[in-house]
Amino acid sequence: MQQTETVVAKVSDLQDGEKRQVSVGETDVLLVRVKDNFYAIGAYCTHYQAPLVNGVLSRNHIICPWHNAYFQIDTGDQQEPPGLDSLPCYSVRVEGENIIVSVPQSCSQTRTRAMAEYNSEIDKRTFIILGAGAAGAHAAETLRIEGFQGRVIMVTQEDRIPYDRTWLSKDYFLGKVTQEQLPLRAPEFYQQHNIEVLLSKQVVHVDAKAKIVTFADGESLNYDALLVATGGKPRQLDVEGADLKNIFTLRSATDTESILTAASRASHAVVIGSSFIGMEAASSLTQRGVKVTVISPDSIPFKKILGEEIGQIFKQVHEDNGVIFKAGRKVTRVEGNDTVEAVILDNQERIPADMVVVGIGVQPATDFLEGIDLNQDKSVPVNEHLLCTAEGIEDLYAAGDIARFPDWRTGKDTRVEHWRIAAQQGKIAAHNMLGKSVKFQTVPVFWTMQFNFPLRYVGHAKEWDEIIVDGDLEKREFIVFYLKDNQVLAAASSKRDTETAAITELMRLNKMPHPDTLRQGNFNVARASRLCSDI
Repeated sequence: MQQTETVVAKVSDLQDGEKRQVSVGETDVLLVRVKDNFYAIGAYCTHYQAPLVNGVLSRNHIICPWHNAYFQIDTGDQQEPPGLDSLPCYSVRVEGENIIVSVPQSCSQTRTRAMAEYNSEIDKRTFIILGAGAAGAHAAETLRIEGFQGRVIMVTQEDRIPYDRTWLSKDYFLGKVTQEQLPLRAPEFYQQHNIEVLLSKQVVHVDAKAKIVTFADGESLNYDALLVATGGKPRQLDVEGADLKNIFTLRSATDTESILTAASRASHAVVIGSSFIGMEAASSLTQRGVKVTVISPDSIPFKKILGEEIGQIFKQVHEDNGVIFKAGRKVTRVEGNDTVEAVILDNQERIPADMVVVGIGVQPATDFLEGIDLNQDKSVPVNEHLLCTAEGIEDLYAAGDIARFPDWRTGKDTRVEHWRIAAQQGKIAAHNMLGKSVKFQTVPVFWTMQFNFPLRYVGHAKEWDEIIVDGDLEKREFIVFYLKDNQVLAAASSKRDTETAAITELMRLNKMPHPDTLRQGNFNVARASRLCSDI
């Protein structure tokens, strides 16, 4: 293959730990120096194409500034999601003071890692993955990348292959992403790598002791290892009139498409619940020209998750864009003749509505599991390897919304409903299904965009006894640290992407600065990058 070579810099141009975006022909390249070695990889994250030059370099990897995907700088391989693909890795050589990078003339900015071929004569085992969300999609690919040659079956009750669920209440809702762009992979990808994807297939029963999965159509499958990654099912509105038409939950692509059809004819929508899904739906509906009223028992959105200060910012952002809040209120009934016409509150106030979106949370979709002592919230108890800990159960793993796992930082069992953590757990579960011993010791990352206000959240804090603010809340440019017993458990930020990527890495390595340092309010880009480069 023909190569294009370019002198991209002088050796003296880059200090140890420095990175620079350069061009080789028409290809953008990220050039990195670590000690006396130079590396050249793709310049943009394979997830949403964030410029990695704005990311954070730590040890042998670069961290995306937007959603904190990790890539090895010597190979370009992805280490942490989101996204599925790795980066291209280019040839670098030094001649005298010149740094020369070679790039193939026909070169993609993404790279799919090599995968093992299915061969039942070599490996007769069958691994089943229930669920085709982030966890299922990442698990299936990881099995093949790690050399598994047995049968891989991914099962979904939806009628489509794995897709990016984070877009459903954001870019897909707003028409910025098309239906064709929604899938994570093309159908041919799964065919090429012998990953069987069973669509519109509903699981009704798992006999975990006999290792049998039974489906609604009567078919059953035996497995050697099972990953349960069925996610959450939306909580339904339980009041009089809840069965009227144009009342929706938002969990699947079909849900979004049904909501958009109703929104095209609606003038006024009611969103019940100030969850992230509910608030993102309120933002998206408003931007589509629908008048929105949010009804919530909470006085301030996200107060229990992010604190009163950030919750108030979200509320103000929505109100500035015309959203009306009925805070501290509950819905007692819904009125209408076949189709919803109004929502009645507990103070008897009547809110006209052409459509209703219910965003009051989800519960683990695990009703089909037999012989497993589930947690009180119906989640699956797992250990640090994501292996089910119920007595007498073997070779059953759980990942994503349904998994309750030990938090490696606090030792407490926890459950996190984040897209990225589901992807992380899917990868780790796949390693352990293959007999490895990989612990789940990564950092949750969450993001939301409501109107023009972006928020990143890293770590996990169910409660805190102190909040440290670095930046300016009024200008909506800040990092807020959440502490419990003088330990930083989480951080929320807006317009501080590079520092937030650094926080993810520092948390992962348990190297966060002492709270006294954070109280001084000087956690800037230079300091954050230096802390990671010193690791």
